[in-house]
Amino acid sequence: MLENLTDKLQSVVKTIRGQARFTEENISDAMREVRIALIEADVAIPVVKYFIDKVKEKALGAEVLKSVSPGQAIIKIVQDELTSLMGSDNAELNIATKPPAIVLMAGLQGSGKTTTAAKLAKILKEEKKKVLLVSADVYRPAAIEQLKTLADSLEIECFDSSVKDKPKNIASSVLTYAKKHYFDVIIFDTAGRLGIDELMMKEIKELHKILNPIETLFVVDAMQGQDAVNTAKAFGDTLPLTGIVLTKLDGDSRGGAALSVRHVTGKPIKYIGVSEKVSGLEVFYPDRISSRILGMGDIVGLVEEAQKNVDIKEAEKIADKVKSGKNFDLDDFKNQIGQMKKMGGVGAMMDNSHLS
Repeated sequence: MLENLTDKLQSVVKTIRGQARFTEENISDAMREVRIALIEADVAIPVVKYFIDKVKEKALGAEVLKSVSPGQAIIKIVQDELTSLMGSDNAELNIATKPPAIVLMAGLQGSGKTTTAAKLAKILKEEKKKVLLVSADVYRPAAIEQLKTLADSLEIECFDSSVKDKPKNIASSVLTYAKKHYFDVIIFDTAGRLGIDELMMKEIKELHKILNPIETLFVVDAMQGQDAVNTAKAFGDTLPLTGIVLTKLDGDSRGGAALSVRHVTGKPIKYIGVSEKVSGLEVFYPDRISSRILGMGDIVGLVEEAQKNVDIKEAEKIADKVKSGKNFDLDDFKNQIGQMKKMGGVGAMMDNSHLS
């Protein structure tokens, strides 16, 4: 995740740590390198300028200049400002309303909207919510079937819409059905387009009016870079967005969208897509991401992943065998490898740890 940006910023961090004292000149040199790293990561230029100005302003304070370890102080400032840029606190999904709570998914074609709807449904199902998936994408071939297939694999109900239906009729029908069958949450997938057009915006505004969703999430492909930010802003000007989902952060994206989109749109990033698997959607924690960008790891994330995927009793049993030095065999070793794989393997664990 954000590998290129991480490599470049870690290099700057190493240089900063080597400074015994700081002056305006060497802070400017360090910030020049940070600026280049951010621009190469496709962070929006206004955001780069804002970020550099904020870091410089704090770094040139008397407290930092007189610090015993100014290098550590500067790194803390950079981390704090990265976190602030992405939203400071994680913004949780708000479904605290009279059921059914409606989550409307919007975005361009190819952004991962349909798979994200299924991933979100999986998260809510694990929280013991009765979830109904529904697709109103009557334009893209097999879009409705794709969502139905994903829903079946997760054992989640999918509303029986059809390409012959009109999107607004699907919206009206699903409301009646969900109330009748006592669903807690409706996740409503809408049609995407290859670009923003008047017809698309008119349709989704009509759907928003009918559904009156508590959450309107804009799903955007992180690999689009600055285009992702511009598209999110255009949708935000048309719809009352409540949050953003950044997908494909596991690809070779330069990460600029993650650092830009909150600042430019004013909307919080609520989730990030980190793999194509149905389990590959994570709640977005700005402080953890900033730690990972600076190469400090995400130990909290690693612990949570372990709690979610590791059989604790089995792990304790193997640990006892290792401690005693008896009866630890190849089957036990195989089980350990299996548990590590559930957490994404050694690479994923190192990516989350301080060893990355």
